[in-house]
Amino acid sequence: MRGEPLDAEMIVSATEEVLRRHGPEKTTVLDVARLLGVSHGSVYRHFPSKAALREAVIRRWLDRVRDDFAAAVQDSGPTPPDRLRGLLTTMFAAKWAKAKEDPELFATFRVLAAEHSSVSSAHVAFLLAQIRAIVADGMASGDFARGEPEVIARAVFDATSRFHDPMHAAEWSSPEAQAKAEGVISLILDGIRAR
Repeated sequence: MRGEPLDAEMIVSATEEVLRRHGPEKTTVLDVARLLGVSHGSVYRHFPSKAALREAVIRRWLDRVRDDFAAAVQDSGPTPPDRLRGLLTTMFAAKWAKAKEDPELFATFRVLAAEHSSVSSAHVAFLLAQIRAIVADGMASGDFARGEPEVIARAVFDATSRFHDPMHAAEWSSPEAQAKAEGVISLILDGIRAR
């Protein structure tokens, strides 16, 4: 048995490893406990269910990309159109990279997104808030036409779903995916710009 104290971070790290080995459907709390050298009850003391444990893994995973999204908004340029392009481009690239480089963990994210978990809902809310803030700034600066930032943010998010929704992951490896994404971003920016 394990000599050092067990904490939630250790359990989440072990769960990531087990998810990568077995995928979301075959991973059990017992597998995680075995890897850690503890009883499954020790894992349940930190996480009340398998679903809670999977959500903790995905929350940590999404928190990592969230920082990249925030940095992209700041680094992509001074104008709201530049910032919106930067956010969308970074959002697509991050999801495409995760799907390619970490397919097992991305499969877990897809399962949770399909289940409409609180983690995936919070991620969508974060993305919508980022888009909404840029749209509002663009309206204030005169770069974007007047309207309801909330409605426009949702429309931008929905219009680009093919490039960030995990349900479309199989399409992302297409050689045309990047050009198509850039075309949609350009169309959106042209559609919301002030005339």
